[in-house]
Amino acid sequence: MVRYVYCTASTLDGFLADDADGLEWLLTVPGAEGAGAFATFLDSVGTLVMGSTTFDWVYRHERLNENPERWHAAYAERPAFVFSSREVAPVAGADIRHLRGPVSSHLAEFEAAAAGRDVWIVGGGDLAGQFADIGRLDRIIVTYAPALLGSGRPLLPRRLDHTRLRVEDAAMDGPFAQVTLSVSP
Repeated sequence: MVRYVYCTASTLDGFLADDADGLEWLLTVPGAEGAGAFATFLDSVGTLVMGSTTFDWVYRHERLNENPERWHAAYAERPAFVFSSREVAPVAGADIRHLRGPVSSHLAEFEAAAAGRDVWIVGGGDLAGQFADIGRLDRIIVTYAPALLGSGRPLLPRRLDHTRLRVEDAAMDGPFAQVTLSVSP
C-alpha cells in the first residue's frame, strides 16, 4: 500500500525555511550533504509532491535551467508533481507535472506514479498539512538541524496532537537528530 510521507529538515524551533524561503541555515551545517539516512529513505520513494515555493527554491539554488543533471542526480527518474497557480519552469528530461486544486483530487495520480512505493511530500509545510487535513498523511520524518531561526516557514502549520501522532523512531545522523512519527487519520 502506498504511504504518504512528509520528509523534511527543520530547525530546532520548527522552521523549514527562513522568512525569505531560504535554506542557507541548513546548507551551512557541516555534514549536511552527507547525511546517510536520506539515501535510505529515497530508496522507498516512487514519486514526489511539492509546492511551488519549494520547487522554485530548488530550481534557483541548483540552477536547473543550466544544470538539469542536478535534478536527475537528486531525484533520479521519479515523477514529480508541483502544485502551483502558475506554470512551473521545465527541467530538461525530468517528468515534472504541474497541478492545481486540492490534493484530494490527485490521489489516484500520485498512487499510480508511485507504483506501489511511497509518495514523498517534499514540502512545504502547508502542502503536508493539506494531506493531514484529509487523513492521507501516514508518516512524518523530520531531520532536526542544530540551528534556531526565530521565525520563518513553519514545519507543519496544523494542530496535530498526541492522539494523531506517535513517535516510531529517533536517531542521530551525523550532526542531525531524526524523528520518525506515524500519523493517524
